[in-house]
Amino acid sequence: MKLLLRLVISTLAIIVAANLVPGVVVASTGTAFIVAIVLGILNTFLKPVLQILALPITILTLGLFYFVVNVFIIYLAASLVDGFRVDGFISALFFGLIVSVVSAILGMFLD
Repeated sequence: MKLLLRLVISTLAIIVAANLVPGVVVASTGTAFIVAIVLGILNTFLKPVLQILALPITILTLGLFYFVVNVFIIYLAASLVDGFRVDGFISALFFGLIVSVVSAILGMFLD
């Protein structure tokens, strides 16, 4: 049940971020739901591997390369899901930041 609520929160965060960030298009609520699932899977399995591989660069950039890993995950999700489009690096960066903030705020009510 908690997993389903987290998925709904992520979907709402994706819808909010898509409406706030120019250059990010989510075709429908169903597409946002699928994007939430894909981002969850990518963040669970691929992101830790990328963070370990990018650790030297992340240390050299004082942690800023972590944002590049996030943008890459968002681009990968956009390439996997029809109806989800991200037009640029800055758009993907702000999209990721807004999704994280909105998910954290809504997630506080879950705990």
